[in-house]
Amino acid sequence: MRSVLTVFRKEMSDNFGSIKFTIFLALVYISGMFLAYTAIKEIGNVVEPLKDHVFLYLYTIPGLKILTLEIAFKEFLNFFLIPIFGIIFGFDAINSEKNSGTLSRLMSQPIYRDSVINGKFLAGITTLTILITSITFVIAGFGILFIGVPPTTEEILRIFFFIGGSIFYGAFWLGLSILFSVILNKVSASILTSIAIWFFFLIFIFVIPNIIFDIMSSETTSNAEQLRIFQSALTVLRISPIWLFYEAANILMIPTAAHLSLRPVTQSQVANMIIENPLSLSQSLIQIWPQLFAIVALAIICFALSYVLFMRQEIRST
Repeated sequence: MRSVLTVFRKEMSDNFGSIKFTIFLALVYISGMFLAYTAIKEIGNVVEPLKDHVFLYLYTIPGLKILTLEIAFKEFLNFFLIPIFGIIFGFDAINSEKNSGTLSRLMSQPIYRDSVINGKFLAGITTLTILITSITFVIAGFGILFIGVPPTTEEILRIFFFIGGSIFYGAFWLGLSILFSVILNKVSASILTSIAIWFFFLIFIFVIPNIIFDIMSSETTSNAEQLRIFQSALTVLRISPIWLFYEAANILMIPTAAHLSLRPVTQSQVANMIIENPLSLSQSLIQIWPQLFAIVALAIICFALSYVLFMRQEIRST
């Protein structure tokens, strides 16, 4: 345990002491504050039935438009911030030290091999946790200051569960990038592979459903057939961890319209659900547990593979 803490402290010092991290952190806070500012300006236009969850709109009202994609804070975390930082903290965790020779010297010290990868993963998760929690709380304080509406107990709990889900989601990207750092000897290869997978999943959730609908549907398709096609597209989408977290975040942070993220409904059903049937916190958690379980399982699988492969690699001590 002591050797794990030694590696952990060293990695935390490297993370927070680098100029690269300081620049990225500044960009994250600037982007987060911009999204919060635009959300605050739009909160005044929120329709009357949604006023009970107005504080959550700090995180769910789109404040940035990229091409045809409208980005709120939760999408900012999901699509960009968490994957990018997960990759940054893990893509060179092992191979950079192996190439520079520091890993072999480290192995010659009284430090267990598993302490190295455990300490690096723990440091990455801790850094991600501090980053996600701090920016979420800063936006909350920013919102309280300018809209003058404190969050309810349920909204606070939803925000904490959102932070917890974000951390597990970040653990997946961190574990994936560490896995490529173990498998691939070149740092450039590991980061490019991680980024390629991120882009694949990011584009996957927007392109694949359209392709499925274009191939399988037509003007004469019945409602029942359209529903079957929708379910098929949704099943394919759930291969992507980005989509899994997108579903979970929508259900958790938009309780008045969370029903819409899981099945197609008519316009009249939308109106009735928004006004009459917001999900309680317990109902939201019941709906999102499969998505969260899948994300946690993917994170465990990635780190377990990294751990096993790293333990089996030959590292000569010098």
